[in-house]
Amino acid sequence: MTIALGVLLIVPAAAMGSQGRVVLAWLPSDTTVAELAEAGFSPGAMSAGLGKVPAEQTRLDIGQGNRVFDSLYDRPLPELEGSRRRWWRAVVERAESAPAEIVPGLLRSTLEWAGAGNRLVETSTRTLLWARKVGSQTLVIAIARPTGSTDAPLPIGMRGAGVHGNLTSDSTRTDGYVLSTDVAPTILEHLGIEVPSQMSGRPIRAEGPVDASAIESRVERMEAISGRRGPVIGLPVAVWLLAVLLVAAAARGGPTRVAVRTLALSLVYLPLLLLLGAALEPGQTAEAFLVALGAPLLAAVTLALSGGYRAIATASALTVAAYGVDVIAGSPLSSLSLLGPNPGLGVRFYGIGNELEALLAVLTVAGTGAALAAVARDWSRREAAGVFVGVGLLAAGIFGAGRFGADVGAAIVFPVGAAVAAVIMAGRGRRPLLLAAVVAPLLVLALLAVVDLLSGADAHLTRSVLDAGGLGDLADVAQRRLQLSAHSFVRPILLAFLPLVLGVAVCAYLRRDRLRVWLEGAPAMRAGLTGALAATVIGTLANDSGALVLEIGAAYLLVFTGFAWAEA
Repeated sequence: MTIALGVLLIVPAAAMGSQGRVVLAWLPSDTTVAELAEAGFSPGAMSAGLGKVPAEQTRLDIGQGNRVFDSLYDRPLPELEGSRRRWWRAVVERAESAPAEIVPGLLRSTLEWAGAGNRLVETSTRTLLWARKVGSQTLVIAIARPTGSTDAPLPIGMRGAGVHGNLTSDSTRTDGYVLSTDVAPTILEHLGIEVPSQMSGRPIRAEGPVDASAIESRVERMEAISGRRGPVIGLPVAVWLLAVLLVAAAARGGPTRVAVRTLALSLVYLPLLLLLGAALEPGQTAEAFLVALGAPLLAAVTLALSGGYRAIATASALTVAAYGVDVIAGSPLSSLSLLGPNPGLGVRFYGIGNELEALLAVLTVAGTGAALAAVARDWSRREAAGVFVGVGLLAAGIFGAGRFGADVGAAIVFPVGAAVAAVIMAGRGRRPLLLAAVVAPLLVLALLAVVDLLSGADAHLTRSVLDAGGLGDLADVAQRRLQLSAHSFVRPILLAFLPLVLGVAVCAYLRRDRLRVWLEGAPAMRAGLTGALAATVIGTLANDSGALVLEIGAAYLLVFTGFAWAEA
């Protein structure tokens, strides 16, 4: 398709020549980002929905400036057939069932309330040649029509006075990427109309040089994340596990313990290699080899340079530090790594997501316990407890703050894990343990809320909690997260692993006396593991993908437990 071909519909001359207007043009679905750039538009890609949604849902999300997962409505979106008035009534009734402020048609009603209903012209066209004749005060937003058959982002372009560069917004903080819910606030801002609080999107802006190829490259990486997780992560892990089983079958004692240590360190280094993969952007096969060979190589080098708990403490520190530096620098690599927040789903585009939160919490808390067990055997229990608290607060600040990791769950699970580990390390009773688990995350959340407000971070914590209009809105946030968490436990790919997690948990409980023996000479490691377990449990309850957090957290708890067995 070539944008410069014939016109199907001519935008009215009044809309093109008048001041302070917006033209929303729908283009053929096969329009590309490069074609928009060639036509003189500031280009970008727009997330069409939360996962794969019907084409009409994308249009509704644009018009209401807010969206939720389809699973949170009480019914599917009705087919647009027959009476449009009847269809619209069904859409409004459906929106009322969502645990969020979803107001279909909010953009139009806001414009009409402001007496500006005629200042937005929506049209369908096969060409953008007419855009060259539009007045400088008119903003043109051109979007490829959604098809509803894929969750791939839609090419989008903007043209108007002062608009030059790749598109972005505070919703994504990603060069060349915006959300469907950002369109309505952009239109209202251009027309000088206040954006309603029910709209969760943020105005789109253009920054830097126009680089269509960079946008298309990023979109390709985003679309590859979900499909690559199996071949690049699952296959190497399966090969490593098989290798350990073969060693265990062929020899007992020393060789098996060495193999378990190597496996444990390889799994700890796995996220680090995935971060490197996001930087190098190799093909799928190359990335799989990078992980399959690179992680065991790093494990072998670490074991050669340091033994005992120092080895797994070093691996944990390097992995956590790499992601910490990346989010502080504002780099996109964390979100583009295969364990990032899966931006192709349309939920998160910066900072860390639930996958990284789950494993980094274990690496931070249990890794701190390993470090204390290795280098601080002469420290007092109070000193060791202070280290747990300090490291936990630092990690919560980095991965929870809106300017950096921007993960609300991190502001909860890191303090919980650190507080539980510190109380156990200090030898306190059950009541201080429960008190610390409740108070610590509340204090950290309050602190991060102040930091976000002062820094203008405008992150998830600010939008979903601090900007809530009252207890009802907060209840909607809680209900939304709990419903999504419940839905996550019936997802087929996650449901398949839940029996395994349950079996490991039962086995650990029945063999708890043996676990105590393994950790008898390393109380700090025991405290770290218990704190990491608490972080995983709380993370499962606090996140909207509870099953995923539970399974990843359990897997890394098993990694540290296996290493403890090898050191016993």
